[in-house]
Amino acid sequence: MLIMTAKLPKRKLTLGVAAAALLCCCAIALNFGQAAGREVSAPAVPDPKGVKSNQDRVDYLASYGWQVEEEPLATQELLIPEEMDDSYAEYLALQAQQGFDLKKYAGKRVKRYTYEVLNYPTGEAGIQANLLICKNTVVGGEVLSPQLDGFLHGLAMP
Repeated sequence: MLIMTAKLPKRKLTLGVAAAALLCCCAIALNFGQAAGREVSAPAVPDPKGVKSNQDRVDYLASYGWQVEEEPLATQELLIPEEMDDSYAEYLALQAQQGFDLKKYAGKRVKRYTYEVLNYPTGEAGIQANLLICKNTVVGGEVLSPQLDGFLHGLAMP
């Protein structure tokens, strides 16, 4: 067994420990700086503009992960009310959570396209997806179960 000893003055030992601690702090700070600089990627929201054809609507829903029947179940022209009372509050909040502002379209006519969803995660049949479109722009939408005890949620896959 070989043992080596060295005699260091207290001052040099203190400086060496301080330098090592400083290097560790710098390395940690750089690591935190890099982690803070990384962007957390949010799910990409499809562009609501330029949705002109039936295929565009099907593709728009597909961008949220929905597989739908190629042809809509129904197409209706609706008039967004000029003034919306409290009964619209929950629906407006749902649309706002998705980035849609239906209040901007108050008093305007929109078309609602209803599609049958083929791949709802629970396997439930009869689920529908609605898109509200004004001048080739999606202004609202939702996925719903038309059953009596059904549900209604935004376009994002649950």
